[in-house]
Amino acid sequence: MGSAKISDQMPLRLPHEAAMGREDFLRGPSNRAAFDMIDLWPNWPASWLLLAGPVGAGKSHLANIWQERSNAMIVNVADLNDADPTELVQSGAIVVEDADSPERDDTALFHLLNAAREARAYVLITARNWPESWGVGLPDLMSRLRLTTPVEIYEPDDELLRSVLVKLFADRQLSPDPSVIEYILMRMERSIGAALVIVEAIDQQALAQHRTITRPFVSLILKELSDKADGLVP
Repeated sequence: MGSAKISDQMPLRLPHEAAMGREDFLRGPSNRAAFDMIDLWPNWPASWLLLAGPVGAGKSHLANIWQERSNAMIVNVADLNDADPTELVQSGAIVVEDADSPERDDTALFHLLNAAREARAYVLITARNWPESWGVGLPDLMSRLRLTTPVEIYEPDDELLRSVLVKLFADRQLSPDPSVIEYILMRMERSIGAALVIVEAIDQQALAQHRTITRPFVSLILKELSDKADGLVP
């Protein structure tokens, strides 16, 4: 059977659900401080926590773990304009995701943090970067953000990245041979974001082409990703 390029395929996307429980979180040196801080709740150094890290690093997973413990409301920062901040903090805990999004409204986030302070609610904020790089145009909001406890997730080491690849395949009910995992690991960019894109491409093309996930097949996928200059494969 001849190979087909990724861009030529429109495969059926079967739904899959990532395992997001506490026991499913893969810990390593790059994320241990963040995991331990979530686990420390409610004995945080301050009531507000700012969790920063790259795409796919596990920020949403940690937010879900914390939500299970704290009964927190989870809201994307882009949706704050359409919500009543007083209602959002009624449970005593709230997660604000993607706070560095260009869709953020500084005034809406400021009002939410004020409501949280009035209600003495816990706040977990997630972002890719620290507030100094968000382009915040409201000085009062920046002063509120400086009250948060900063915790960073770093890019993973090889051991964690290997575990992440296994988990991403398992979330799709796939279990490639360990040699395939090692083959990908030795040829990919050292980031969880890259792992997400690579596993998705392999899954979709294996489905579209009715192929087994072997090293030769994976080699073709990695080459096409590299040719697309995504930076996922050096």
